[in-house]
Order: sequence, then C-alpha cells, then structure tokens
Amino acid sequence: MSGYTEVYKQVMKTEGESLLALSECIDTEVMDKIVEMLCQMRKEGGKVIIAGCGTSGAAAKKIAHTLNVVEIPALFCSPADATHGGLGVVQHRDTVILISKGGNTQELVPYIDVCSAKGAKTIAVTENEGSILAKRCDIFLKINAHKEADEWGYVATSSTLSVISAFDAIAIACIAPNGFTQEKFLLIHPSGAVGEKLAEKKRDIGCLSQNHYDSNDKRY
Repeated sequence: MSGYTEVYKQVMKTEGESLLALSECIDTEVMDKIVEMLCQMRKEGGKVIIAGCGTSGAAAKKIAHTLNVVEIPALFCSPADATHGGLGVVQHRDTVILISKGGNTQELVPYIDVCSAKGAKTIAVTENEGSILAKRCDIFLKINAHKEADEWGYVATSSTLSVISAFDAIAIACIAPNGFTQEKFLLIHPSGAVGEKLAEKKRDIGCLSQNHYDSNDKRY
C-alpha cells in the first residue's frame, strides 16, 4: 500500500468540503445575473472572453471550454498578449471574465478600461471584495475557498476547483434558456465517449440535421 494514502484522502476531503461550503454561501443572485447576461449576450451575437494569470489562467481555459461545449462562444485571452494588441478581440456586446484570487492582479487591470471604452461588460471573480477588480467591474462574484488542500494553505487547489465549479453551475444553468439540446450537442461533439453515447441515442432523439437550429438564428 502507498505511504501517501492519507495525504490523498485528506486532499480530496478538503477539496470536497470546500465545494460543499461554497454551495451554501455563494451569492446565487449574482450567479443569476451572470446567467442572464451570458444568455442575452449570446442572443445578441457576443462572446465571452476569460483571463487569469497562473492557476487562475488554467481555470479560465477550462471555463472557456465548458462554455463552448454548451454553445456559449468563449475564448481565453492571455494577459501576456492582452496589452500587446490582444485586447483587440474585445468587441461591443462581449462579456469579459477576470479571475484573480486576490483581485489585484496587475496584468488584468488594463482589461477594465478597454472593456468600458468598447461597451463590453466585465465580471470580476475573486475572494477580495475590496480589490480593484471587485470594485471596478460591472459584476462581482465572490468565491472564497473554505481551505486550500496543502498543509501551508498556499497552493491553489480548493480555490481553483471552487471557481471552476461555480462556472460549471453557471454553464449548466444556461442550457435550458439557450435551447441547447442533445441534437445540438451531438453536432458539435461527435467524437469520444460522449459522442458515442449521443450517437447511440440518435435514433431516439430524431435525425440530426441543420434544421435543429433556428433558420433565423444568424449565429449558425
């Protein structure tokens, strides 16, 4: 038996407890606003742009992928590229999500003025309500991890999972109002185990065709 079994168990227990604690304290009214913003943005032809540094950047990339999976167009905009022309990707009607545990990440601050000038909405995701991002963005979603999983409390573990979990919940909440169906899912996800399962159900959910999309919907 591994000599690290208790470490594995404790890390998973700590992270699980953090997610349970978050589910009880997160501001669901703010989450509602984000869902409404993303759904409206999609109807208007906008997209989501997500940024973060370090581990927050890794979380941002995962969140962008999940939003794309439920057909809310999203991309990661690297802070390293942003102030060297990369912010040209931001356009009117877009929503920009800035992720920073402390909320004062200097690489993210320039996004705010650009978004304001271009008419894009901003969402700050941080645990620090007194931070620059929390005070200056249009929406502030507070995510405070119960406890990081390492013995010092410094390694971004529970906090990263908490951010990802919150946006998993937001993405799933967007499915119904956006009219996302299994037919549409199969169209964009034909590969892998998920694609195989959806293909098996294809005969039960009808023939997949472009007609599953609204012919008046200019996004398709």
